[in-house]
Amino acid sequence: MAINYHTARFRLVPSLAKALTVVTPPIRKPGTPWVELPRPASSGAELSGHVRIGYARASTARQSLDTQLDSLTAAGVTKIFSEKISTRAVSRPELDRAVEFARELRAASLGVTLVVHEHKRLGRGLALAELAEQLKSYGVALEFLTGELQGNHNPSGIVFTVLAALSGMEREYIRDRSLEGHESARTRGQTIGGATVTDDAMLSLALHLREKNLSLREIAAKLVITKGKKKGRHPSPATVLRMLREHDEADEDHSHR
Repeated sequence: MAINYHTARFRLVPSLAKALTVVTPPIRKPGTPWVELPRPASSGAELSGHVRIGYARASTARQSLDTQLDSLTAAGVTKIFSEKISTRAVSRPELDRAVEFARELRAASLGVTLVVHEHKRLGRGLALAELAEQLKSYGVALEFLTGELQGNHNPSGIVFTVLAALSGMEREYIRDRSLEGHESARTRGQTIGGATVTDDAMLSLALHLREKNLSLREIAAKLVITKGKKKGRHPSPATVLRMLREHDEADEDHSHR
């Protein structure tokens, strides 16, 4: 029986749609220039050398990179990429440069290890998993000098994948515990600075606006209080400053544990 391909229709079974979803490495996403990935080495082929490159990141401009830079240097890293930028930032230019540099070295038949002080410096949750997938496609090894993932790891390994997912849950756990503490204090009639007018949604938007270099006054004008006696009003710039400062201090304290 002949098939009329002009009228034939194909339909994806809905139950298979999710199962067939494949995470696309950033290098292959629409709109990015095509770049040839390193060709697999033939069986028994030897690398012409090995290079250790490093990456260091601090979440805020006030945080110091000295500890990370010193540990990377002591670990024998010959080239270090560093930047001060939030984990939530969509784009981290120096990390992108480090990954691209690693790709070029692998294409030149060199073994490459990306060395980081701690896995949280690379990212959390899905972002970390996607980066690991990209490094895997390039054949780049990972090494963490401290933290839960200390040591050398194969990005495709199940242990790395699981711990990366757990690291993404960690921030949510800390945030939930903080909210529970605030709620407990309110039931006892106590007040925690800014807790009566600020919430997670407001903090997330404030962080996003800060990354766009808006002033405290401009950020406050775009935020709206959603509860309490001041519901519907804008928070003061001082409240926004306190909220962002408490977030940065908590993030810095946690990153040094």
